[in-house]
Amino acid sequence: MDANIASPLIDCLQYANWSPRVFAEMRAGGVHAVHATIAYHENFRETVANIIAWNRHFERHSDLIFPGRSGDDIERAMRERRTAIFFGLQNPSPIEDDIGLIEICHTLGVRFMQLSYNNQSLLATGCYEEEDPGITRFGRQAIAEMNRVGMVIDMSHSAERSTLEVIEISRRPIAITHANPYWWHPALRNKSDAVLKALTASGGMLGLSLYPHHLKDGSNCSLDGFCAMVAETASRYGVKHVGIGSDLCQDQPDSVVTWMRNGRWSKVMDFGEGSAAAAGFPRQPTWFGSNADLGNLRDGLRHVGFSEGEVGDIMGGNWLRFYHASFGPLP
Repeated sequence: MDANIASPLIDCLQYANWSPRVFAEMRAGGVHAVHATIAYHENFRETVANIIAWNRHFERHSDLIFPGRSGDDIERAMRERRTAIFFGLQNPSPIEDDIGLIEICHTLGVRFMQLSYNNQSLLATGCYEEEDPGITRFGRQAIAEMNRVGMVIDMSHSAERSTLEVIEISRRPIAITHANPYWWHPALRNKSDAVLKALTASGGMLGLSLYPHHLKDGSNCSLDGFCAMVAETASRYGVKHVGIGSDLCQDQPDSVVTWMRNGRWSKVMDFGEGSAAAAGFPRQPTWFGSNADLGNLRDGLRHVGFSEGEVGDIMGGNWLRFYHASFGPLP
């Protein structure tokens, strides 16, 4: 990608099997920033070990990647033709039951944290629970602390009531970094019209997912079909609130699915999004298999009628504004 392009390319969720090849594909695709999952069910010390591993990547591949901490780092990545990596947690397990670890995690570079994965957590309810009692007492305290230090609340895997309550409670806009509208494809992980209206009305961001279980027609979803959904989403909720959160799990072995779904809590496979998910990672659509393919979305978005400015916003400009506003301490 030409470094003179005014808008960045930002993918606001990946959990690839990180390697020099993946980092090189980020550059081939002109990707300026990636929100990288560094924990699913890990405790604090295990998460620190994952950060240590990332520090080795930054040291060995400094020509390709560097740690992202603020929106300014995305602009730096555009100038230097590198990719800024922003850390995120898909579960609050790394803070254990200690609210003080929120600030520590932020100091270590964590900029996003989901309040729950698929199950009930100490903070909120996951989307696969039958009952959703909403945000817990600890959750309310955690929300206030995340707001204070500048850690984005992510409700991608959370249940309906919990998500709506967070939007109301939080003093700062929240994000759903990787999900699609339920009206387009009724996956349990996709979000209702009520949630998306509340999210965007409060200034929040939606990262649209390219993970096949979240797509209409699954692995056979077409680029035109996906981009038509983006157009309808932007029409309903406002183009300024829409971005990309691909949920790319490139090169991960199927054993990682077991860790993602089961953690340490289950002895048997948690089917989660349905029995079709039990076999492992699904095949990616032909038009998106790696970071090198993210640019295909630009052509697809133009084809369904977005202007160049709108394409730039969806591909990263909206996330850049959100990053600038969200990662510092509460004014």
